[in-house]
Amino acid sequence: MKVVILQSNYIPWKGYFDLINDADVFVYYDEVQYTKNDWRNRNKIRSVNGDQWLTIPISKDAVKLKISEVGIEDSSWQALHHKSIYYAYKKAPFFKQIEQLINDVYLERKWDSLVQLDRYLIETISQMIGIQTRFVDSKKMDLTGDRVNRLINVLKQLDASTYISGPSARDYLSGSEQLFEDNNIQLVYKNYSGYPPYRQMAEPFTHAVSILDLLVNVELDQVKNYIWKT
Repeated sequence: MKVVILQSNYIPWKGYFDLINDADVFVYYDEVQYTKNDWRNRNKIRSVNGDQWLTIPISKDAVKLKISEVGIEDSSWQALHHKSIYYAYKKAPFFKQIEQLINDVYLERKWDSLVQLDRYLIETISQMIGIQTRFVDSKKMDLTGDRVNRLINVLKQLDASTYISGPSARDYLSGSEQLFEDNNIQLVYKNYSGYPPYRQMAEPFTHAVSILDLLVNVELDQVKNYIWKT
């Protein structure tokens, strides 16, 4: 059983979905403190004018809360995000692939919770691109222990044989490798290198944008060739 444990992000980049696809089970790890200026409530798209940030306004007090507790009080941003995405990508070759999704998310629904929105986007896009990974909420699990032992406990509850971590967690887990070995869990760090470029709305090419960029520029049945078929 391969498991990934990660915080929910706002319309994440393709590497996030690569991690999801690697796993049998993906655990939303949102019972930790919300961090300001992170990927929970913002991401980038790439228009003909270059990178553009999309940021969901969050209360200053959110840093005192768990990610799962962060609310969205004002919905006016939704129309702005829809407009930004529409005008950035309306001339992209496969814009129609996301048009229904963005209409649904930004025009037809209202969101009270940040994780509710993030997870809806993550799971809907996962389904669009053929990911069959099972999603689990860590809130429903036993989260006792310190920072690393909490991860171990989640993995044990899922009978995990392999824990796949993003490369940025290497320092975080440094010195704790033996804990995984003692619990018969293989620790693997994801490698994001090797993604092929595709034609974007602006040059030079950059990987560090929302997966929406890939979905509007590459035909849906070919998306896998730019993520996990590399």
